[in-house]
Amino acid sequence: MESPEDAKKDERAERLGLDEGDFYYSEEGYIVFTAQYHLKRGYCCGNRCRHCPFGHAAVRKVQG
Repeated sequence: MESPEDAKKDERAERLGLDEGDFYYSEEGYIVFTAQYHLKRGYCCGNRCRHCPFGHAAVRKVQG
């Protein structure tokens, strides 16, 4: 039997249009996108994502 918390997580993923393998939940409860999701999106968003398959191409370089 699915817990109410798991049902909320499933509902959230469905609402966001996420497929199986696109993400997982961190220990803290955050959605973490996988390389599969990023490849479907097709570009680097510049947010330093953990599983960026584009080598963080759009991440701004810090001048220093």
